[in-house]
Amino acid sequence: MLTEVRSLNEECGVFGVWGHHDAARLSYFGLHSLQHRGQEGAGIVANQAGKLKGHRNVGLIAEVFKDEADLQRLEGHAAIGHVRYGTAGSDGINNIQPFLFKFYDEEMALAHNGNLINAKSLRFELEREGAIFHSNSDTEVLMHLIRRSKEATFLDKLKESLNTVKGGFAYLILTPEALIGALDPNGFRPLSIGQMQNGAYILASETCAIDVVGAKFVRQVMPGEIVIIDDSGYRIETYTDETTMSICSMEYIYFARPDSDIAGVNVHTARKNMGRRLAEEAPIEADIVIGVPNSSLSAASGYAEMSGIPYEMGLVKNQYIARTFIQPTQELREQGVRMKLSAVRGVVAGKKVVMVDDSIVRGTTSRRIVKLLKEAGAAEVHVRIASPPLRYPCFYGIDIQTRQELIAANHSVSEIETLIGADSLAYLSQDGLIDSIGLNYDAPYTGLCMAYFNGDFPTSLYDYEAEYLASLEEEPAITKI
Repeated sequence: MLTEVRSLNEECGVFGVWGHHDAARLSYFGLHSLQHRGQEGAGIVANQAGKLKGHRNVGLIAEVFKDEADLQRLEGHAAIGHVRYGTAGSDGINNIQPFLFKFYDEEMALAHNGNLINAKSLRFELEREGAIFHSNSDTEVLMHLIRRSKEATFLDKLKESLNTVKGGFAYLILTPEALIGALDPNGFRPLSIGQMQNGAYILASETCAIDVVGAKFVRQVMPGEIVIIDDSGYRIETYTDETTMSICSMEYIYFARPDSDIAGVNVHTARKNMGRRLAEEAPIEADIVIGVPNSSLSAASGYAEMSGIPYEMGLVKNQYIARTFIQPTQELREQGVRMKLSAVRGVVAGKKVVMVDDSIVRGTTSRRIVKLLKEAGAAEVHVRIASPPLRYPCFYGIDIQTRQELIAANHSVSEIETLIGADSLAYLSQDGLIDSIGLNYDAPYTGLCMAYFNGDFPTSLYDYEAEYLASLEEEPAITKI
């Protein structure tokens, strides 16, 4: 059985630098700005005069490197780092990246954001040939493919291996000679290049990390591209011409930081547009508009602007509480919601409230927030969701891999309205989402992966195909929220 959905769970974040005298420390700062993409573990591998050294552990980046000595010993002019939320592989230090491999003839470190949809079959094939895996993460598959390849150069081995793996991936590879980045043929996961004033180059999952370390954006890595960075600068090569841009729409809706740009579109602007369009599609008479912190605040401000209803801070988030999806049981997740969010009684009491959120996955959090607002005296709570209903799983790097826990896959909008206790409920349309993001790609391709909403997967599902088709035949789940 595939992993149960608990919430919208991030994939991972990667950061790399080449040509900086304190590359590991710079990576530490870059990973801090990507912490929202993974909170289970973190690590950094540095290149010190051609020798690779690493440190990794469970926890947030500040916890992993709370001992200054751990950073000091990672000297070198190049490094890669990773913050992890596990989409494939269990918890534990063996699955925390970057992975560092030392062979008799070469060294390499590897970090991965995404999910391979043929990893299970590839691993079976590789193990039959004698490969030994040290983790149960799909990331390690690429290293074994590289080592198995009969091509003459490392780059050719990498190209052959990238054409063998399928799914969503943004890879960073550190060798003694270069920092290498690679993106899948659909560009599901974002990856960008930056450059610092001293000439050092940056590779990062989001442009916010490039900004935080004082670098300037150079370009986005495009589907099917490999970027090679060394002392001579950077160059771009391709490993396939069979590409179709399909950026994960959830990056704009929820995952990315609002100060990041993806494919030239600012995330905050896209979310604000979603809120404005939602106000046009689902108007309601109300006294105030509030957003669910933090990822929904941009959409809430857009809804308020378009509707003319005042925007207020009706919910306050405790910034020191981990996201509820980290909690392993439903009881603990419920407690997490109570600890991390508080309703502002003086703002919402006696008011008809429009509560704007980015999505509803299982419905637990939405029900709890509606209850919080009504307990604080809200006269009515009208829920507006700045994305379409989530009805289908994701296999490209986000932990939504079964339909059974997706409330919208099993219930109508009116049923969900009743289940979460809202006075009304409305979602943004699929066209509204596409128009709000505004990527300029020719029909029928929007440049976005919309599979969560319409089940139109841009690739074959390989190892997941049979289970996905079986899930479509299953009886709807009885939602208990």
